[in-house]
Amino acid sequence: MLPAREPTPELRRDCSADVAIIGAGFTGIAAARRWHELAPGDDILLMDASTVGEGNAGRNSGFMLEVQLAEDARSDQVERMRACNELLAHTVRSLVNDLATAGAGDAMRHTGTYRAVASAAGERALANYEAFLNAAGMPFEQLSRADLQERLGTAFYAQGLYSPHCYLAQPAAVIRALASLLPAAVRLHENTAVLSIHKRGDAWRLQTPHASIDARRVLLANNAFAAGLSGDSSRLAAIYTYAGLTAPLDEAQLQALGSEDNWGLLPTHPMGSTLRRTADGRLLLRSLHSHKRELQELTVQRLLLDRLRRRYPQLQLNEFEQLWGGAVGYTRSGGLLWGQLRPGLFAACGCNGGGTVKGTLFGSLMADLALGFDVPDVAALFGRASWMPPEPLRSLGYRVIAGWQAWRGRGEI
Repeated sequence: MLPAREPTPELRRDCSADVAIIGAGFTGIAAARRWHELAPGDDILLMDASTVGEGNAGRNSGFMLEVQLAEDARSDQVERMRACNELLAHTVRSLVNDLATAGAGDAMRHTGTYRAVASAAGERALANYEAFLNAAGMPFEQLSRADLQERLGTAFYAQGLYSPHCYLAQPAAVIRALASLLPAAVRLHENTAVLSIHKRGDAWRLQTPHASIDARRVLLANNAFAAGLSGDSSRLAAIYTYAGLTAPLDEAQLQALGSEDNWGLLPTHPMGSTLRRTADGRLLLRSLHSHKRELQELTVQRLLLDRLRRRYPQLQLNEFEQLWGGAVGYTRSGGLLWGQLRPGLFAACGCNGGGTVKGTLFGSLMADLALGFDVPDVAALFGRASWMPPEPLRSLGYRVIAGWQAWRGRGEI
């Protein structure tokens, strides 16, 4: 939906750097900018296997939450969650200011977000989230099926709530704008995949298809793909998730979509679907999960269309204009692969689908940590990634758990 962008050149010569950052998404860009702020004389190398905006940072659903996701919320954890939310809200404000500086303020809008459920399993999750909001004294609005139908044009959901603590963004426009704010001293090389890293004396040696890099410190900001470079595949896995975007709807279809013209809805059950109506009159639906390998395009098209038609049978939708998938950095506990993994090797990965805001926060804090500055106890606040069994037990466990969740949450699909 954006005009073409000219990428920076691929790295094709051997070099050295004070710090090498792998991944130019929200985490990597935040880390590079913060590092330059704290150590402006350092040589900073930022690399991405693709181009800015073409990875997960530009292909997510565009929710920029100022609060923890519903499945993270517990009423007995109010103080911890309040501390998390203060960090997240501060990060969102910094993103708003950055976009204004880059002249891209229209790439995100403060809309709030809806959460809605269609089954008893979803209602239990929604009740837990509502209890947390009440305990934390956070504002929200309860919504009936009729309320949701009037606003969003769908009778699929039995009940829901609206919370004001969310911005909706065009994520590719946001990450491009943030990349434009990188200081000139940061060397950004796109289409530069880091194939391996290993310790070589006092430095780390990074190998790309056409160059070797020696760096005193390395920051892993490539989320699901960090496991292959960190040497620790026991706590982080790649889970693929999928989305479809319709063409702009015609006037008759828009009239059947309710009173709100730019909104986002998050499920409270993990098997539910994320839903958005964009400002230019499209519907976006993100759903489905697979482990290790991606689903076939025809399968994705069929299953996503079925979910969208169940929510909007009146629209008679037959296809998506765009389909895509992406790898989410998944951890079993919902916590992070965070901090110093080995001397000089740091990671901020495993945001479990919340990387737009969390990735920005953790990337900045990772730079602080690597440079020796005090940081909050991230693991205590946001959780630590727990151990997962090796293959083939991991895939077997995923299939069992995913099947059980799908059966329990079948009414939310």
